[in-house]
Amino acid sequence: MSKAVLAVAAIILAGCQSTPPKIVLQEVKVAVPVECKEPVPDRPAMPTESLQPSTPLPIFVKAAQAEIHRREGYEIKLLTALQNCRKPVGK
Repeated sequence: MSKAVLAVAAIILAGCQSTPPKIVLQEVKVAVPVECKEPVPDRPAMPTESLQPSTPLPIFVKAAQAEIHRREGYEIKLLTALQNCRKPVGK
């Protein structure tokens, strides 16, 4: 055999004798979207929605003040539902 063939064979065999690279496993946390099954609170009827355009101003003001409180309660329910959907799954 020629020296070139022996040199190629030696190189090939040397590659087979080297130790394979060490494989290191790493845990990677990936966010997975999950459907939120929190019920959406029902929107309450607002006091000013049923008023006629001819409603006297004092009555309209009372209805508007009552509506502010009703809306704040509804917003609290909506925010609670949103926060429940944002909680991490499994905790």
